[in-house]
Amino acid sequence: MALLTVVCEMAPYLLLGFLIAGILHVFVPQKFYADYLSKDNKWSVLWAALLGVPLPLCSCGVIPTAIGLRNEKASKGAVASFLIATPQTGIDSILATFSLLGLGFAIIRPAAALITGVCGGLLVNRFVREDDAGMDASASCHVETGNRVWRVLKYAYYEMIQSIGGRLVLGLLVAALIQVVIPDEFFLTFGKQPLLQMLVILIVAVPMYICSTGSIPVAAALMMKGLSPGAALVLLMAGPAVNLASVLVVRKSLGSRFTWIYLLTIIGFSILFGLLINATGLVVSPVASGDACCTAEPVWPTPFKLVCASILTLLIIFAFAMKLFDRFVQKEADPDSVVYTVEGMACSHCEAAVCRAVEEIPGVESAKASASGKKLTIKGTAAEEDIRAAVEKAGYAFKGRKE
Repeated sequence: MALLTVVCEMAPYLLLGFLIAGILHVFVPQKFYADYLSKDNKWSVLWAALLGVPLPLCSCGVIPTAIGLRNEKASKGAVASFLIATPQTGIDSILATFSLLGLGFAIIRPAAALITGVCGGLLVNRFVREDDAGMDASASCHVETGNRVWRVLKYAYYEMIQSIGGRLVLGLLVAALIQVVIPDEFFLTFGKQPLLQMLVILIVAVPMYICSTGSIPVAAALMMKGLSPGAALVLLMAGPAVNLASVLVVRKSLGSRFTWIYLLTIIGFSILFGLLINATGLVVSPVASGDACCTAEPVWPTPFKLVCASILTLLIIFAFAMKLFDRFVQKEADPDSVVYTVEGMACSHCEAAVCRAVEEIPGVESAKASASGKKLTIKGTAAEEDIRAAVEKAGYAFKGRKE
């Protein structure tokens, strides 16, 4: 029942958020973002954060996107601002935050992401020289073609769900498990030590991967068990913004100094905003109305929410089934195609980044990447060393031909 109520609360907002994300993806060209991020000043940093906040990119998906922006001549400070602000929130997660945590969190979360991104970008502009941000040039994003309505729906309800569906399901399961397993008084044992709560959350959240949407039910469930609003905000900010894999890629692509500023800005500002929230009491408890999740008395969801939850469940099942199909079903071999093993891809954005990196190599007719299968299929006569160089330049691990 706990899992059902959480899914039903989030489903309508997730479906709407995915749709808005698809519209942004199709109707706002990448060049639009690059045009506003090329100046090495405070305005490019501000624009990067403003443009990144609504984008539904995870902490791994934002890396190749930021590399693409850098290749389009975005400033190093703008890249840092985009890297910090974008994965913390998005249109879908803002709506989902409102559904479970209320209006206060839905406002403060994107505001905190914006401020953190701007401050991090300004620090990078101040302390990181242009030569320290060692980003290599590669191909720009190719222009998608086809019916725009179909592309919106495909991106919103297929590609995005393939990208974050696993983490979203994991977040929902963890939230339901927390409600059932963790005693109500667990966090009350150190409730008078909110800073300790935040440090515990940071130790758990920073290394692991959790998307901005999947973190919401976890935060709501923990708050119902006594976690302070400030510590919950730390989870919502630091969890999606960074993980061990993204830190390693950022360090390789942008340098050690850039990485330290990027990491410490996220940690420092998440704690700062958490302490401010606890001190001012601006954010109240999770939504706990008669039909909301996490209530003491079980309440059967409304028919509308049940329908939305059913649609979301079917979309997730379909996306997962297609992933398994792509990974395990053997296709007829093309004599002109070669399959390589590429590690480090975690979502559709990573796949697109790898494809863009190799499509401009002479001899490459087409390229298709699969994050779930850890493979890159190349059709053409391009040399393996050229493909290796392009893949590694994009920040991924090339392991040679797949056996």
